[in-house]
Amino acid sequence: MSHFGRRAVSLLAMILFEKFGQHQPLNRQAERYAKEGVPLSLSTLADQVGAGCAALEPLIRRIEAHVFAAERLHGDDTTVPVLAKGKTDTGRCWVYVRDDRPFGGQTPPAAMFYYSRDRGGEHPQGHLATYAGLFQADAYGGYNKLCAPDREPGQILEVACWVHARRTFFVMADLAESARRKAQGKTTAVISPLALEAVRRIDALFEIERTISGETAERRRAVRKELSAPLVADLESWMREQRAKLSRGNDLAKAMDYVLKRWPAFTRFLDDGRVCLSNNAAE
Repeated sequence: MSHFGRRAVSLLAMILFEKFGQHQPLNRQAERYAKEGVPLSLSTLADQVGAGCAALEPLIRRIEAHVFAAERLHGDDTTVPVLAKGKTDTGRCWVYVRDDRPFGGQTPPAAMFYYSRDRGGEHPQGHLATYAGLFQADAYGGYNKLCAPDREPGQILEVACWVHARRTFFVMADLAESARRKAQGKTTAVISPLALEAVRRIDALFEIERTISGETAERRRAVRKELSAPLVADLESWMREQRAKLSRGNDLAKAMDYVLKRWPAFTRFLDDGRVCLSNNAAE
């Protein structure tokens, strides 16, 4: 228990929330408390943060075990500005999400966060060291070793995100945004009829998904086999045909390559009702 005493647990909670939830440095907290007539030194605040984190460690490990006991995970990372001596560094915040609700699962959803000073592949490899199963994320190369067939304790199966695939096509097909940028004197993307068609075809898959959200994995798989699989087959044929007509440096070609090079990961949802089309749960 903090040396503030049992009556000041709420104060300790506020210190922790201000630091980790509101990103308020301890020196600023100390200054604010001093102005309110509460003399708390920087060293005292630092001691309490350490004590609070130690007290929460068992709960953190329970949440971690719960998240990584899932058969399917979402993962993502984002930049975090970090104060350094005389400058601002860029760290990374990693998140792994367990959410079984899309396929009717009753297990409570949860998320586990980690921090690192860089985006080295050793970080997710360490986070996921004990995990085996489905993993939905972006195409970050640091995940590649996790998908090795001979990996211990088991292979991680990559699941791609159709929202990522759609995003680049949408930029090239967004007439309204292009008009706004043109009016502002900014560079606009070339509006591509092929990009519009790609967005239309991908949106048709999401329309089907909306009808089976929350259904059992078996039901979702059956509907996908009946309705989504033919659309996916047509999309692949159309995309490969159009890609053959484009030069390597073409932006549309790059968007198509992103999908076609990862086709098994993009189509894994057809064979497994637990899989989601998007990684939005983590993003």
